[in-house]
Amino acid sequence: MRPCRVCAACRKVEHGNHPDLHRLQPEGAGEQIRIGQVQTLITDLALLPMEGRVRVAIIEAAHRLNPDAQNALLKTLEEPVGAACIVLCADDPATILPTVASRCARFRLGPVPVGDIQGLLVERGLADASRAAGLAVASGGLPGVAVALSRSPEALLIRDRMARQLADLLPADRRTRLEAAPSLMADGAALDAALSGEVPADEVPDGQMPPPSAASAARGASAAPAGRRRAPAPAVARPSSARRPQPAERRRAVRRVMTTWRDVGRDLAVVVGGARAGIRQLDLLEELDAAAPLVVGDELVSFLDRLDGLVAAIDAYASPELVLDDLLLRWPRTKAGVGRDAGQ
Repeated sequence: MRPCRVCAACRKVEHGNHPDLHRLQPEGAGEQIRIGQVQTLITDLALLPMEGRVRVAIIEAAHRLNPDAQNALLKTLEEPVGAACIVLCADDPATILPTVASRCARFRLGPVPVGDIQGLLVERGLADASRAAGLAVASGGLPGVAVALSRSPEALLIRDRMARQLADLLPADRRTRLEAAPSLMADGAALDAALSGEVPADEVPDGQMPPPSAASAARGASAAPAGRRRAPAPAVARPSSARRPQPAERRRAVRRVMTTWRDVGRDLAVVVGGARAGIRQLDLLEELDAAAPLVVGDELVSFLDRLDGLVAAIDAYASPELVLDDLLLRWPRTKAGVGRDAGQ
């Protein structure tokens, strides 16, 4: 049943002040959900509902529950006290303990059709039909991403800039690729800040970093990598390296880069497979068309598998800088890039 969005209960849920709805999110430098948060939730769920029929708990990013927190949740999942519904939202179910997973009913959510996301954006007045169609395609089937992009125009510009830079790196040699790491980190930080709605990237004063709550880059900016010449992307300021970001900020920045990288790699794989009509980033079609005949398909598939695996490594406290350098060196190279490396 869809929410009506006009009754008192719907408005309270939308504003985050419904007494029977409880949300848990990762906190602290390690971005974890800790045992103390779970214990507080268990106490709240033991109380009778105040307005609804049940108390509802939504554990966001449940893959960030640390082992102690998951074990503390076990008894409540098996024998809940009172009328309660607990929803665990996990991007990576592999990190959920088997004892916790066995006590849950699993619902696997796939990408939402582009038309449905477009309709959602238009219905909420976030974009007109034409712009909503573009945002729906860019979101990769994720309504939340589409909503975030619609509310932050600079985020889409930063994302496009990262995608163009990654496409440019296909023919680049090793040195150029590694030199691109700082600017990718900076863009990842700016994108994270823009999507979180904390500090718009184009409002960061020159020479300053966003505040600690907004993700920021670890190394600052560098020159753009060598590649095909094209009209410059619209200017969106990158944060500078006035301070060293916290580990959690650097992980978020690299995860944003990896998400964009997955989209570029997916579109390249589609073009390599001959299905040009299925790509999402139409402005990269010319570059992907040029690179596709020069890329080995097996290498691209291997790279995408490795990228997905390293997302879990980032969450397990692998160095984000080392992960980014590894991916830059393993990003499939066209014949021109291989030739340049051999001549060095």
